[in-house]
Amino acid sequence: MTFTEYGIRVDQWIKQHGVRYFDEMTNSLLLVEEVGEWSRLVARMYGEQSFKSSEEEKNSKEQLADEWADILFVMTCLANQTGINIEEAIRRNFEKKTGRDHKRHHSNNKLKNK
Repeated sequence: MTFTEYGIRVDQWIKQHGVRYFDEMTNSLLLVEEVGEWSRLVARMYGEQSFKSSEEEKNSKEQLADEWADILFVMTCLANQTGINIEEAIRRNFEKKTGRDHKRHHSNNKLKNK
């Protein structure tokens, strides 16, 4: 599925199951909430925090994937609402990063030490 196809699918889902999009501010706040849920799991899986239960830890990979998908869903809602062509935005962003960072990361000694 392309990003364009995913955007269409999200739009169809919103119209069929969600009645309408939440406004942009609400969706932006929901995005922060979803990123917080992702971050909580990352802190426990890869950081120094511990899980509250063994059951929570057992399902953590599945939960992380679900939180990632939640973030993508809300980001796609925001793109749909604001008229962002996701594939075009990604293409332009890669061009920007390539031009800006082409040599920068290769000459970063901090990255060579690992």
